Amino acid sequence: MTPTTHEPPHQDLIKKVLGANYLELKLGRLAIEEADYTTHAKMSVFEGDQSIEVDGKGVGVVDAIFQGMLGRYAREYQSLKSITLTNFQVGADLGTKKAQAGHDAVGRVTLEITNSEGRRFTFSDQSRSVTISIARAVLKITQYFVNAERAFVTLHNARRDALARNREDLVSRYTAEMAQVVESTSYAEVISNIKKELG
Repeated sequence: MTPTTHEPPHQDLIKKVLGANYLELKLGRLAIEEADYTTHAKMSVFEGDQSIEVDGKGVGVVDAIFQGMLGRYAREYQSLKSITLTNFQVGADLGTKKAQAGHDAVGRVTLEITNSEGRRFTFSDQSRSVTISIARAVLKITQYFVNAERAFVTLHNARRDALARNREDLVSRYTAEMAQVVESTSYAEVISNIKKELG
């Protein structure tokens, strides 16, 4: 079954700004091991066509997978460090069960994230494996915030170039687009500095 996507705000604009540089993440393989209140998640994740290995430890599956993604991306994309998980829900669509008992029903995982400005974002995924859906939802979160940060910086550079060329039409457009994309980012030094520069 194809996972249901919940489009976060400004997704189309972020995709348009980044074009071929848009980072798409897909889950390849996932292994979970739990012992002594610690969860260890090992994943292979596709960045476009390239497969990478991600390893994370945490308290529970969500935390372990999220820590793995932070370990991979947060050094370069600081905004990932300032988002927090504020809600986690799992539900079952019993209309999809194959067996009478319903143990094989499609499960929906919903993760709610709050950025440094207090804005809430909802990411969800559904499949017959709650663990797989958790991993895919965390990948969607990572993908979204990495791309939002990249788009904001890309627009800033385009705006700076337009200013140097005295292209007021482009400066206005890029400024308006930055005002939209910044709502999708979270605190990072690079973004904070650019916001100060904009006044």
